[in-house]
Amino acid sequence: MRCASLAVLGFLFAGFHATAATFELEARIPLPDCKGRIDHLALDPDHQRLFIAELGNNSVAVVDLGKQRFERRLEGFDEPQGIAYFAPLQRLYVASGGDGSVRAYDATDFKPVGGVKLSGDADNLRIDPVEKRLYVGFGNGALAALDLHSLGLKGMVVLKTHPESFQLSPVDGRIFVNLPDAREIAVVDRATLHQVVSWPVGKWAANYPMAIDASASSVIAVFRNPHRIVRYSMTSGFVSADAEVCGDADDMFVDAKRNRLYVICGSGAVDILDRETLRHIDRFPTSPGARTGLYSAEADTLYVAARAEGGHEAAVWVLKPTN
Repeated sequence: MRCASLAVLGFLFAGFHATAATFELEARIPLPDCKGRIDHLALDPDHQRLFIAELGNNSVAVVDLGKQRFERRLEGFDEPQGIAYFAPLQRLYVASGGDGSVRAYDATDFKPVGGVKLSGDADNLRIDPVEKRLYVGFGNGALAALDLHSLGLKGMVVLKTHPESFQLSPVDGRIFVNLPDAREIAVVDRATLHQVVSWPVGKWAANYPMAIDASASSVIAVFRNPHRIVRYSMTSGFVSADAEVCGDADDMFVDAKRNRLYVICGSGAVDILDRETLRHIDRFPTSPGARTGLYSAEADTLYVAARAEGGHEAAVWVLKPTN
């Protein structure tokens, strides 16, 4: 059965009218021999390569996007979760939850060039290209600031509980951090590496994905219990809008060109919402458990990682916006 037909069937099963309003499934690139959960993705736009943290497989897949094929696999990780690529150094960084390590690789030949071990559960990674820092969420409640060249520890932020998604503000020196077990969003000063404000999340719980809408001075978080997307003012932390969203979300991205948000959900869908009002525009069906991905404004493409499920091998879905 062709990919386009599968997409139509998915809409029917989800109870939505099938349209071509938001995405076209351009390709499904197989990830052979990938088993279990897939975590986050990183992009090398200059060489058209996509890196996928295959958490359940203890490996990182390298995909050639130009040729739309699996290229190779890096192995020997202990539950890889966070992944990041820094083009000026052509360096790939991988954070592993099992052993708390962060490893760096030369992306020209994939030889290891450095590593550091934190106290455990190394998770999401974010790069500050100006200060040349790599931020890592880890342990029972901390962010580590590492030097991009050496992975030497530059400082640490103490938090109440384990951090999930966090984002570096593009307009000032703050970091916004989802702390689901503390039922809050923490606001961190990058200069002092101290938490300065706490935003309680109130009636919502399990805040995992996060994005920053700089044009609207907003922080946007998605909750799993109940399934809600919530917009906060970056200055005050006040809620300006909230709406229902698909379930088991783990990644979210802003498409500034189309004024949209893309929420990737393990329930087997990508929700497309208006960036300003959070109005639901469409729901594109994917695959159960496909809850992580990456949107590239440069490539104008949303990549969704679909784990092996129901007799189908794991794959990267390449979704192109249609308008």
